[in-house]
Formats: sequence, C-alpha cells, structure tokens
Amino acid sequence: MPTPQIEAVIDLDAFGANIAALAACAPSSALMTVVKADAYGHGRVRMARAARAAGSTWLGVATIDEALALRQAGDSGPLLCWLAVPGAAYGAAVEAGIELTASSVEQLDEIVAAAGRRPRVQLKVDTGLSRNGARGDEWTALVAAAASAQAAGRVEITGVWSHLACADEPDHPANDVQESVFRAAVDELAAAGLSPDLRHLANSAATLTRPSTHLDLVRVGIAAYGIPPAPDLGYETTLTPVMTLRTRLAQVKRVPAGAGVSYGHQWVADHETTLGLVPMGYGDGIAVAASNRAELQVGGARVPLVGRVCMDQLVVDLGDAPAGRGDLVTLFGPGHDGEPTAQDWAAATDTIAYEVVTRLGGRTVRTYRGGEA
Repeated sequence: MPTPQIEAVIDLDAFGANIAALAACAPSSALMTVVKADAYGHGRVRMARAARAAGSTWLGVATIDEALALRQAGDSGPLLCWLAVPGAAYGAAVEAGIELTASSVEQLDEIVAAAGRRPRVQLKVDTGLSRNGARGDEWTALVAAAASAQAAGRVEITGVWSHLACADEPDHPANDVQESVFRAAVDELAAAGLSPDLRHLANSAATLTRPSTHLDLVRVGIAAYGIPPAPDLGYETTLTPVMTLRTRLAQVKRVPAGAGVSYGHQWVADHETTLGLVPMGYGDGIAVAASNRAELQVGGARVPLVGRVCMDQLVVDLGDAPAGRGDLVTLFGPGHDGEPTAQDWAAATDTIAYEVVTRLGGRTVRTYRGGEA
C-alpha cells in the first residue's frame, strides 16, 4: 500500500476509553454517541461500529441520509435522527427501524402518512435554544396530536428531548431555565397520557458537568472524540483526542533574507532560513485564517506556518533545524508529545475545535488503530 499523502490516524482505543469515561459520568442513564457529519470528521461507519463495541446503546445522527447509510453498512441498533425537510424519506427510515424526531404537528403528520408501518417517534421541545423543536402553544398542539395518533395506533411516541444552549457555561442562568421548561413539557405529555421511555436533555458538556440533566439518556458528541466542548470548561473526566492529522514534507529549500512566501507575500523572511512545503491546504479543510498564525510539528519541534494557506499547500519556517523531504509533519494530535492540538488550531483561527476536525476534506485518508481495527 502506498503511503497516504494526508493521513488522519484514528485511535479507536482512546475513543472507547472516552465513551467509557463519559458513561461513568451518568451511570444511571443510557448513552448515545453522536456520529453526525461523518462522525465529526472521524468516519461515520467505523466510529459507529466502535461506539457500539464500547457500550453505546444508541447512535445519533442529524439526517435521514446519515441514518440510512449506517443501516446500509450493517448497523442494526437503536438509532435516532432529528433534522429533516418536508418530503424527506420518512418511509424508508421507518422501514429501516430508525427512530425519527417530530418538532411540529405538520412534521408528525408527514411521518405518519409516509410510514408503511407504525413509526417510532420522539418529540422535540424547544426549551430555549430557538432552533428545532416546538414551544409554547405549538408544543401543546404537538402533544395533543401525538396523543391522538398514539391512541389510534398510528404512532409510538418513544421519547421526548431538547438541547441546551449554554451547557458549556455551567453557571449560565439559561441552564436552569431550560431544565424547568423541559420538566414542564414532560408533565404536559404525562397529562395527555403519554409517558415515553426516554427523556433526554444532556449534551457532552452537561454530561460532564450537570448531573441534573442526565435523566434517561445522555447524548455525547464532541467529547467522545476527546475534544473538550469548550476550552475553559472544567471537569475531572479524562478524555483523549482521538485524531492525529499528519503528512510529510513535499519539499525543503533554503531561502535568503527578503524572500517572500506564498500569495501576496504576506510573510517575508527577515533572515536566511529553511522552508518546508506541506502538501495540504484549504481544499483539505485547513482554514485560510491559519495563515501566519498556526503551528505544526516537524522533527519533534513546533514550527510556524508562514505565508498564506493555499488550496493544496502551505509553508512552514524550519529555521536552521535539519530537515529533509519526506520528514513527518503533524498538524495536530492528542498533545502528548508536544504536537499542537485541534484546540490550538481553533485558537489560532478564531473558531471552535469542532470545526477543525469536522471540516477535513476528501483527500484525507483515515487510518484506524486499536479497537476492532
């Protein structure tokens, strides 16, 4: 096998340990591992399989297409999806044993009408994030419609859930408000004769820091991949980043003082130095905002990215360190050996670590180590 030009090495043992650690945070709750957006850039099918092997009862995805892809890959366990537009493939999802989310009366009616058999549906209440879900009178109408449809044998309401807006700020007053609204929504369901088995509210941050939200199930996303939900979030659970992104130097050259680097000469060498060409760019998910700001690791040392990030290439300043074509370049990893982390890249580009790992492009080859690999 030829050496991949761009390689994301995925540590399945670390992934399994992260899931076990997160499950220990909520020992009385079931655990859902979220594998949407190609498992945050880690590879949906392999991470879903590893999550099941690590004890994750549930998987969660955003779209029906993501859910159907998992079924086509052989997954048969409990699986929830939550984001769909009118005309989505609800019937195919129901036939595949996928649980759907209804956020309005109209969506519930469309699910029921499209299903060839009794669908399993969870209801989403908007408790204050103001994205998907029903709130106020719309929630009351959805509850009434769901109770009527279940009584008629047309649907099985299996869960009720919501999503927190400020869980990565544990002391934010919105957290208490959303919990209160959620409890009232569950009470409204009970008053209508609906008592679904699953109530869930906790995301990664709440799983780590807010036990009052753990309820029947917790949904862990970014934390399962070892990345903190927020850089300054305090918690005692040990999590290890799962992905190491690396490549090799495509060229090394010595340049004189005054040499400009990359488009626009946004960086000019102020002394003679050695440059290394890294065969990655914004076509692979490296943000242009990293230009002249991010660091990489070459030869065990951090080196600065200099000049503008191009579509397929970027340049690092190696100084006077010995280096050669083919030397290993680590863009980010767990940080155990001094390499930058995804959070370091997020800080350098004014974004969040979620985006750093999720935006990796199609030229990245994923290699899986440990676990069932």
